[in-house]
Amino acid sequence: MGKGSGFGKVILFNEHFTVYNIPSIVSAINRVTTATAEPFEGTGWIIDDQRKATPGYKEEKLEQQKDSTERILKVAGIDTTRNPIKIILEGDLVAASGIGASAASCTAIARALSDEFNLGLSDDRINELAYEGEKGYHGTPSGIDNTAATYGGLIWFVRGTPNVIERMKLERPIEIVVGNTGLVADTKAAVAGVRERKEKYPEKYGKIFKEAEDLAHEARKALESYDLKSVGRLMDENHKLLQEIEVSCKELDFLVSLAREQGALGAKMTGGGLGGNMVALTPGDDLQEKVARAMEKEGFEVLRTRIG
Repeated sequence: MGKGSGFGKVILFNEHFTVYNIPSIVSAINRVTTATAEPFEGTGWIIDDQRKATPGYKEEKLEQQKDSTERILKVAGIDTTRNPIKIILEGDLVAASGIGASAASCTAIARALSDEFNLGLSDDRINELAYEGEKGYHGTPSGIDNTAATYGGLIWFVRGTPNVIERMKLERPIEIVVGNTGLVADTKAAVAGVRERKEKYPEKYGKIFKEAEDLAHEARKALESYDLKSVGRLMDENHKLLQEIEVSCKELDFLVSLAREQGALGAKMTGGGLGGNMVALTPGDDLQEKVARAMEKEGFEVLRTRIG
């Protein structure tokens, strides 16, 4: 029996922009998906997905999950006609849009297969397998989600050949609230929509993308100097840019506004958008609890966690 795990994540700055080689900042969170790989009597492979999930998430992602798993098995060089395998997914990361659920599962599966078949894969190779698996969910993923899922921590990420992956250090961890709209998002469609609009309005989008690039460098300095007021302000600005490229939605905007009204230093959507999750910067247990309870009072599920 092979076992593995992968972290959930929040993107603090520049989801979508990262697809176009613009710097982004991502943090793993203290929630994981676990995978167990074991032989079974039959042919091929099966998945027993026991993760808690946003209603409809697992059903809507089923075909993408099949494609993803096939890709991981192929790159790992595992012939399931000779070695039938059953994969069980569990863990305390809720399967939802925007918190890296697919990447966490890809990373966990890759590690479980490496363990079961004694492949001895390094973290770098696990990350490569997880990226291949992410193609099943996202078409052309940036690589940021699987990087956070594999390595954990706070990461400065720039897509390229090779990707730039730099660990960032915080003075101390910061409390955040992740609010779930309850909407299952189609990241493939969101990414394709941005690409289409970027080609149609190159001048407008060029200006927005340059702002996002400058903002990322400013945000890195603010995080590393622990200037949380500036981090929050920049999160607000980043959300505005994401609204301008049309990847937010009224539910995300509502939760972002609610968090700010309750005293969050900043708030923005996180992940693919058009549903899924948002993140609020809420340093200190009291502020975190105040913001979380306000969201719960409105009927939304929340996650209290930390970055760094």
